[in-house]
Amino acid sequence: MSFLESKFARVLTILLAVQAIVLHTAISRPELTPVIHPLASFPSIIAGWRSVEDVPIEQEVLDLLKADDTLNRLYAAPSGKIDVNLFIAFFKTQREGQSPHSPKNCLPGNGWQPVETGLVSIPAPGRPQPIVANRYVASHGDDKAVVIYWYQSHNRIIASEYSAKLWLIADSIRYHRSDTALVKIVVPVVNENTEAATKLGVSFVEAMFPALSRELPR
Repeated sequence: MSFLESKFARVLTILLAVQAIVLHTAISRPELTPVIHPLASFPSIIAGWRSVEDVPIEQEVLDLLKADDTLNRLYAAPSGKIDVNLFIAFFKTQREGQSPHSPKNCLPGNGWQPVETGLVSIPAPGRPQPIVANRYVASHGDDKAVVIYWYQSHNRIIASEYSAKLWLIADSIRYHRSDTALVKIVVPVVNENTEAATKLGVSFVEAMFPALSRELPR
């Protein structure tokens, strides 16, 4: 069975059609677009983690992404031996076609191939339940990295792209809002030790999440 004939493709097509209809109907009503502080003001020192570089994003990538604000920053681990990349893309509205690009699609486009996929549960200060995020191990030649990412809207953490679309429809109807953020952490794998890279990524998320919750709208 080809992809276009598969059940997955049919469900995805129906979901996208419903999303388009709802957003088209809602567009006649004023949308609430929250104002946030520039992401560049995100704390440079977080519980022992220290910012070492704000990495410029190519204009071509920004034009494709269409985010209203972005942060692409390297943080040095407390040990000082590894730099972790934090990427945030914030979209104040998704009515005009702007929406987060799934790292599942972006990684292969940049030459990185996923070799392991799954979910990771991360305790988060101030939340009764842990964060459930996507976890990828990706390779590019001899290099490997652990990628942890999720979508965040109204203090809601979503791993699944399809669940994010469903919540977009619900929030557009209930709250007249479609803002969201993609949060991604990339940790280099040293000596093929993906478990150590995952633990380092988890510890970084635990450290930065309170600041992230204050920066992004609820």
